[in-house]
Amino acid sequence: MNMTYEEMRARLAERLAPGRYQHSLGVADTAAELARRFGMDEERARTAGLLHDCGRTYATAELPGEARRRGIPIGRIEAAMPLLLHAYVGAYLIYEDYGVDDAGIAQAIWRHTVGGRGMTALDQIIYFADMIEPSRAYPEVEHLRELARTASLDAMLLVGLTESIQFVLKKGGLVHPDTVAARNELLLRQR
Repeated sequence: MNMTYEEMRARLAERLAPGRYQHSLGVADTAAELARRFGMDEERARTAGLLHDCGRTYATAELPGEARRRGIPIGRIEAAMPLLLHAYVGAYLIYEDYGVDDAGIAQAIWRHTVGGRGMTALDQIIYFADMIEPSRAYPEVEHLRELARTASLDAMLLVGLTESIQFVLKKGGLVHPDTVAARNELLLRQR
């Protein structure tokens, strides 16, 4: 990494709205705690958590153009919900703006919103940390936080993906096929 963690924090603070920046700090700390619990590299998890929303430096309306500029494919669901593109654009920004040359961190950022097949432990940690960081407040969050303390990584992610799908369905929204694929893969692994 070409920048220190503190340098990345300072740059991110300049580029994100204050609330989004505080959320990112919460995800960074939560990801490091989860990495510690599961015997993984805490600094990689902390960095991925810090930068997971760096793509939110762009307004939602700008994200399709930023994605196209980087050659990122835009599917029908992303076209309908362009905010999803912040994860994909962010996976590029870590190289471009933050000097992070780590494909595993980039992949975790890419997958932090909708998941995907073959999620690594780091992918799972960033996805889940984003759901449970301290500023999150919704009815199921305390149950998810308890799972973060007690369940296996696969078990907590399965519940997290299920909760996410149920939330989207209740709102009448589109469920991303990558989320369904991630959940199905975990269910099949249990058999």
